[in-house]
Amino acid sequence: MNSSRRDFLRKTSIAGAGLAIVPALSKAKSKEPAKAHGAKYMGDFIAPKLETVKCAFIGVGARGAGHARQLAAIEGTEVVAICDLYQDLADRSAKSCKENGKEQRHNNIKTYTGGKNEWKKMLKETKPDAVFISTPWKLHAPMAIEAMKQGAHAFVEVPLAVTLQEMWDIVDASEKTGKHCMMMENVNYGRDELLYLNMCRQGVIGELLHGEAAYIHELRGQMNQVERGTGSWRTYHYANRNGNLYPTHGLGPVAQYMNLGRGEDNFKFLNSFSSPAKGRSLFAAKNFDSNHKWNKLDYKGGDINTSIIKTTLGRTIMIQWDETSPRPYSRHNLIQGTKGTLTGFPTRVALEGGVEGGPEHHHSWAQGEQLAAIYEKYEHPLYTRLGELAKKMGGHGGMDFIMRYRIIECLRKGQPMDQNIYEGCFWSAVGPLSETSVAQNGAPQEFPDFTRGKWKNTKALAIVG
Repeated sequence: MNSSRRDFLRKTSIAGAGLAIVPALSKAKSKEPAKAHGAKYMGDFIAPKLETVKCAFIGVGARGAGHARQLAAIEGTEVVAICDLYQDLADRSAKSCKENGKEQRHNNIKTYTGGKNEWKKMLKETKPDAVFISTPWKLHAPMAIEAMKQGAHAFVEVPLAVTLQEMWDIVDASEKTGKHCMMMENVNYGRDELLYLNMCRQGVIGELLHGEAAYIHELRGQMNQVERGTGSWRTYHYANRNGNLYPTHGLGPVAQYMNLGRGEDNFKFLNSFSSPAKGRSLFAAKNFDSNHKWNKLDYKGGDINTSIIKTTLGRTIMIQWDETSPRPYSRHNLIQGTKGTLTGFPTRVALEGGVEGGPEHHHSWAQGEQLAAIYEKYEHPLYTRLGELAKKMGGHGGMDFIMRYRIIECLRKGQPMDQNIYEGCFWSAVGPLSETSVAQNGAPQEFPDFTRGKWKNTKALAIVG
């Protein structure tokens, strides 16, 4: 064999080895539907104004009861129907709506209970303008789709859906019907998240480079809800799925800081890794009889999942999820730029050149009382307007109320939703994409483009007052 032949084989074999080491970028395993004739792009969509928003609720347990109670107190709403599997929960919510409604029209609330399909009957009989869905995750997509088909805007608890195909189906239904479908990510309305959004928009930390987002919240105690309540259905997700199943609380704010899916940048791909699965099985063994159904599950979901997202512009986001380990609550909420960094838990700011009233350099954090000048200068005008009322109304420090208030305000004034359907899909897609990546030893997974390329022309979220 001559030298040129040997060199050729050596070089091609090395190149081949390199290709074998680098995993291929996996395409999303869902079918992108053909855009229907006459379908509307919902990125900046404005629905016809509603003088009074007729509201209905599906699921009024832990989250749904809060939605119903507070929305009943907001001007311009009428609660027309409540549906739940359990009569006592539906009656409790109907009573609280009437008590909190003041001068609102909540005297003829119809309740639908007992059967698994009573919600469909409710939609057809009461014809609500807006439906608020707070049910187990696997029901989010079919309920939202049917609500839109029946002529209502759909507002869905997180995550928006469980599978990529469900997300495409929701997008398709929203575009065909011209109805909003908003995932209700309440954390985007937290005081610090709104503050940081305003600071990012004003260029305080320069060009954005990196974000960190998490949902670290020890919730093993929910497993005590065996037959009824969140633990009765979520425990099976922990057992059967391995990935980041609950990404949106941390990711939503960071995604909006970066304008992901809104003209500037978008999600590109994700790599994901899970730790061993230990905590849930140990908790079950310690707290339940050996013959209990929780001790018969094979818990596959790692106790903590860490995923890395790469954006179209090359930015990075680390996102973590852990509802099992004994550690303090955190959402991380970090955004890093060329001129400084903003982060949470606790709230801290570091800026090149220092912070007024705080450190004179970026080697130390400004925190606590040192942030007074930051709040005074960059408080989000939405929080300035609603913050005091929100604190009185309650709900995760007031963020829940601000979110609910804005939903009704946008519907009544004819404004785009603060979170569009595509954002709900992008943020929720971390769930199924991370599961596939973990199963493939961290191989990168490409995000579907739920906007079909139209994100490039979508406006950034406005700093509304």
